Amino acid sequence: MKFEIPDNKKKVFDGVVTIRWGDMDAMGHVNNTTYFRYMETVRIDWMRAVGSMPNPLGEGPVIVNAFCNFYKQLEYPGDVLVKMYASDPGRTTFETWTTMEMVDQPGVIHAAGGATTIWVDFPKQKAIELPQWMRDIVS
Repeated sequence: MKFEIPDNKKKVFDGVVTIRWGDMDAMGHVNNTTYFRYMETVRIDWMRAVGSMPNPLGEGPVIVNAFCNFYKQLEYPGDVLVKMYASDPGRTTFETWTTMEMVDQPGVIHAAGGATTIWVDFPKQKAIELPQWMRDIVS
């Protein structure tokens, strides 16, 4: 099953991740699970940049699902430009999307993925309304 990234989205962040030797698998390309780590790394960098790091004693974002479409292998050595987008803010959620390309191959998408983020009150372990300041960022 292939998920499509929507055309209607807002670019919110760019991050660069350096491919490490240990990111490769026995076939000599970046292991599929590592793509999710690259998306996570950039998502956390973005959350830190906008002041939305999860607070275990308060509230914050939680990923409730994630996917990745693989188009072209990432290979060591190199740097991956991960572009992050957001869309579809709901009452408690919003969508994030990412594309991954090699820095030295601009515009060639090697992988694309996404995740649904829900805003949570951590002590209550319950979804709560997306704060207006975050809604403004992702709208």
